[in-house]
Parts: sequence; C-alpha cells; structure tokens
Amino acid sequence: MNHQPTDREEKALGSTSSMHTFEESDHAIVPVNLSNNGEPSPAEIGEGSAGTKENAGPFATHPTQSGVRVSQGLAGVRHAAKERKQEKFTALLHHLTLDLLRDSYYSLKRQVAPGVDGVTWQEYETGLTGRLTDLHSRVHRGAYQAQPSRRVYIPKADGRQRPLGIAALEDKIVQQAVVTLLNQIYEEDFLGFSYGFRPGRSPHQALDALSVALTRRRVNFVLDCDIRGFFDNLSQEWLVRFIQHRVADSRLLRLIQKWLKAGVREEGQWSEATLGVPQGAVASPLLANIYLHYAFDLWVEAWRKKCAAGDVIVVRYADDFVLGFEHRTEAERFLEQVRERLAKFGLELHVDKTRLIEFGRYAHSNRQRRGEKKPETFDFLGFTHLCERNGKTGRFTVRRKTARKRMAAKLKAIHQQLRQRRHEPTALTGQWLRSVVQGYFNYHAVPGNTRTLGTFRRRVIRLWRRQLRLRGQKTRRSWARLGKLVRRWIPSQRILHPFPSVRFDATHPK
Repeated sequence: MNHQPTDREEKALGSTSSMHTFEESDHAIVPVNLSNNGEPSPAEIGEGSAGTKENAGPFATHPTQSGVRVSQGLAGVRHAAKERKQEKFTALLHHLTLDLLRDSYYSLKRQVAPGVDGVTWQEYETGLTGRLTDLHSRVHRGAYQAQPSRRVYIPKADGRQRPLGIAALEDKIVQQAVVTLLNQIYEEDFLGFSYGFRPGRSPHQALDALSVALTRRRVNFVLDCDIRGFFDNLSQEWLVRFIQHRVADSRLLRLIQKWLKAGVREEGQWSEATLGVPQGAVASPLLANIYLHYAFDLWVEAWRKKCAAGDVIVVRYADDFVLGFEHRTEAERFLEQVRERLAKFGLELHVDKTRLIEFGRYAHSNRQRRGEKKPETFDFLGFTHLCERNGKTGRFTVRRKTARKRMAAKLKAIHQQLRQRRHEPTALTGQWLRSVVQGYFNYHAVPGNTRTLGTFRRRVIRLWRRQLRLRGQKTRRSWARLGKLVRRWIPSQRILHPFPSVRFDATHPK
C-alpha cells in the first residue's frame, strides 16, 4: 500500500479499535465508528436522496436488482445495518444458503459467453441441485477456489478497446449471492447522490436529480469529472480495508480476496491481478461503489458541509460524477483538493474528461455581457446538457440531447450488423431493427430530445435501404416501397419519459 492513513483519515473511514462482541439471533455484530450517521442531509434530499424510508423498506421479502428475492434472514441483516450504523458484522456467510445460490443462478443472464471453464448457463442447469449442493459445501468448507477471468475486449465510442473479464459460471453464482447479501448492509450506508448500479436506482434517476439540482439550486459552475481507468487502478488493499469497516466475517473476506487474486487469462496466458477489479464481473459494481463511498462520497459530503460557503450539488454514477458550485473559487479549490484525495487511494482524474465550465441560470447573460459565446456543454450518462431558456415562460432550463459520440457509436454498430444480415429475410431483419430502435428510444426519448431521435431514425432507415439495394442489382427499392417496410418495422420517435422535475418530485415528495 502506497499510503498509510493519517489519524484524521482513520476517523473519517471508521476506527476499528476498542470493540466488543455480542450475538444477534442470526448474525453477530460489533460496534465501530463510522462517519456516516445515516441521516440524509438537506443537500442529499435536493439531489435525489432516497431517504431512510426508501432505502430501508419493510422487512418482507423484496426483489434485488437482479430479481433475487431477499429472505427474512437477509431482511434481518438490513434491519441491523440500519439500526446500528457504527457496527460491523462478524458472522455473515451462513446467510449464503442453497436457496440463495439457486436464486442467484436463475438471476444470471442466460445467453452470454462462458468463462475459462467453458460452461454455459444451459449446461449447468443439468443436475442443478447436485451442482449447487456441492458448490454450497465447498464455499462453507473453504474449498471453493475462484477461477481466472477470461479477458475479452469490446470497442469504445472513441475507437479504443475496453477490457472485460468474463468470470466462470460458478464464480458468477457465488458473486451474485454475496452481492445480494452485502447490499443489505451497504444500501443503508451509501449516500443519496450515489446512483450507479444500485438496486432500485437507474441512470434516469441520476439524470433527473442532476437536472432538478441545476435548475433549483444556486449553481453557476459545473465540474464534470471522470476517473482515469478506475476499475483497473483501484487498490485491492484499500478495498479490503474499506470492506472491513462493516464486515468482520473472515470467511466472507477471504471469499472476496479469492476473486481479487484470481487474475485473468488471455490467449492461454495467466496474469496476476494486483490492482483493480475486472470489469464485467458480477461483484465489481458493488465493490467499486464501496471503494468510492469511502474514498470520495463521505469526503465530499464533509467538504461541502464544512468547507463550502455557497451551494454545492453532487451526482455520482459509478466513476463518473458531476458537481455544481455557486462560486468559481470554491470549484477550483475543490478540484485541487479532490485530486489530492483520490491520489491517496491510487486514483487520478482523467485530464481530457475533467472540465470546469460556466453553467447555470446566469451563464448566458454573464457570457454575453463579456462578449463570449454560448455557455459550454457537458456530457453525462449519454446525454449532452445545455443551458437554455423556456420559449414560453423564459425560465432557465437544462435541455438534454443524445451525445454525438453515443449516437455515432450506435449507428456504426447497426451498420455492421446490417452488413452481416444482408441476405437474411427482410422480415427477420425488420424484427431485429425494431427491437434495436425501440431499445434506443426507451433510453434516449427524454423531453427536448425529439429532433435528435428523428435524426437517429432517419439514419437507420438510410442504412437499411442501402443494404436492401445491395442485395441484388435487379432489386432497386424506391422510397415508396421502402416506406411500407419502415411503417411496419421502424418505431416512430416519441417522448417516453416525463420531465425530470415531475418524476423527481413524485419519487421525493418531501
């Protein structure tokens, strides 16, 4: 570990000294000190905090993000995590039951590439009970061994390759079960402005919270941040220490460390993983949120309460986060200090993707008075955010349109697929296109984005027409003939999401 925590950092992250043990009915917990007192701040509420009621919920069983039902035993864990936020759990692995493993298996995606074991979901289902019984026994005896992740690459929007790690099927099952278990604890700890890969939260909720905060709070500057290679560079040593602030079950900790140390296999060669967590692993999103909860979230919450004189808003989705400031001087000071904070935990901000811009209700008038161009824009979760005025009321609003890179990448992928499907039956290709276009609209059809959706639809139609004409020199489809296919298979663009303030206020009535 490159950095040893100071006394102040240990206090912020939670001291592990002076603890005593006592037994609960189905788990053991011991008290520790955590800086998070569990009470949502007014700033959190304004930015999309789910509040205590939404996070906790009743004790009856609830589906998790993956669809796994939460047992009464896990509900007890969540109740203890909610009531005793300054305590750590010393006995958790017994909650990893055969039923939880079975539910975790059925929650996995079924049509995905296998890991290094070569076992598919369908193959594992043969003799499932016996397989899961053996897996359950190995986990509890300590005989379970994690297998290396299989390295694959997928193209990014900027042309680079994103490395992914595909875990073996049994590793996925155990990881999903552990994620379901740990979610009962950390969903009571995570702050309201954290949205990425959490049960009951979505990118659109993060977008709603950001839009509402930008329009209702005194925001004049926006800091758009991105951590460089976060999943590849986070410190495994720090990650384990962060988990130990709430989890003291040595068997569960060893289980997590087995995944971290399993390494990756690429083209038959195994390589050890000393940093990071594999992108694509079932447990990686939760582990990443735990890391940033201690490395960033608790720190920024304390910073804006103690160091900021003006308004500061925060919305984080995984390793992408946006902050709004009332004063430029505070934004610049924060940027300098957050760089230092992240560096202590082996992280750094991406130079090209981290920008401080003037953005807010007065940005237009201030820049016009200085003889400058329109306010700059920023991208977040696939949308470009722009400063605008409502044509009827003249009020400041934040308009969102699909980010240019996001649309270009999607059209490129569709073009490649259409070339491969050139000689398939037209109806079959039409069915595929309908699902693709509708899925694109389901995410991007937000108020103010109609024109961009229409552009996307027209370009998809042109790509399809080109491939239809290339099927044979004698088959020259006119626009009129193509129109029948378009009306049948290509959905029309229409807004599918409410205005951000409407959905935000319905979710957060207070």
